[in-house]
Amino acid sequence: MSLKEQFGKDVLLTGWGHSRFGKLTDETLESLIVQVATEAISNAGIEPGQIDEIYLGQFNSGMMPLAFPSSLALQVSDQLANVAATRVENACASGSAAFQQGTKSLLAGTAKTVLVIGAEKMTHAGADVVGAALLGADYDMAGQTSTTGFTGLFADVAKHYEKRYGRGDGQLGDLLGSIAAKNHLNGVDNPYAQLRKDLGEDFCRTVSDKNPMVADPLRRTDCSPVSDGAAAVVLSTSPTGGATAPVRLAGFGQANDFFPAERRDPTAFAATRMSWQRALGMAGVGLEDLDFAEVHDCFTIAELLMYEAMGLTEPGQGARAVQEGWVFKDGKLPINVSGGLKAKGHPVGATGVSQHVIAAMQLTGTAGDMQLANPRRAAVQNMGGVGIANYVSVLEAV
Repeated sequence: MSLKEQFGKDVLLTGWGHSRFGKLTDETLESLIVQVATEAISNAGIEPGQIDEIYLGQFNSGMMPLAFPSSLALQVSDQLANVAATRVENACASGSAAFQQGTKSLLAGTAKTVLVIGAEKMTHAGADVVGAALLGADYDMAGQTSTTGFTGLFADVAKHYEKRYGRGDGQLGDLLGSIAAKNHLNGVDNPYAQLRKDLGEDFCRTVSDKNPMVADPLRRTDCSPVSDGAAAVVLSTSPTGGATAPVRLAGFGQANDFFPAERRDPTAFAATRMSWQRALGMAGVGLEDLDFAEVHDCFTIAELLMYEAMGLTEPGQGARAVQEGWVFKDGKLPINVSGGLKAKGHPVGATGVSQHVIAAMQLTGTAGDMQLANPRRAAVQNMGGVGIANYVSVLEAV
């Protein structure tokens, strides 16, 4: 049973916009929001006055003094005066949280056209400010001093994985280096990506002055960069005559895990797995029905665990997906053709919306140099914290 069959109406992505990701010193949070919102509305073929509601995904957590940005999208046009606008925050999954809130407004019948925006400005803040903000998304480390920040938390996940599944003698490091190299290679073809350089497996697997160890076993190339950027999408219950064909939301899922680390299996990502099951179940499809997926690779170990949480491999067998080529552009399920967070960048609140926009581009044949051969169905997975807040969407070409 698909979403449309369950709720009796369609949820369509009818227009979208995307900024470049990176260190955008000439942009403000406001200018980024206005840029992508304007592009999305125009791409949808509608007037700003047709927007019934706005959801803005943004983490912030002290990285910017302005902590009340929900009305910034109204700067697009006077026609947006008095439109309901809400900021949505759920750590690194804020963008997908906003997307699902917009979806639920359509399904509830309280809106027919919703504008969803994800945006973040991070690079202006010092490393200590960004580090402290991100650690605020961890139950045990919030407010604590750390030299390795969130990298250290995912490094601990990698160590647990090594211990549980016996990938010693540098095997895990080499595997993670291969994932990093794949995503950097994919990022070369993404005009929005922050890092557009093919670094190669040898570089990504090797500790060096240019690729230092940040938190053993994670090197710099295993970590997504600090980024600025924004993305936006218009959601509608019927086609709007936009610049491209619409894309259908076939299913969605959300699941949260317990916050204290002691209450979670560090390598199971149980709530992530549940969010996949809920989204695929609503869409009435399996992994074999997907043509590609954009997943939350804030660190390379996260992408490896995603192969297992989504059911592509059994637990502890994620290496197969890389070694047998399944997740490469020409594999049976390409993962992060955009370059992922690893190469595209990770402006926290923008990430989830960006993933939906990139997937929509692929499904409408408008992804340019990133384009796969005629994909018809995709999944998007976005995560906040160490597997805490989890969102998955299944999208289909119309």
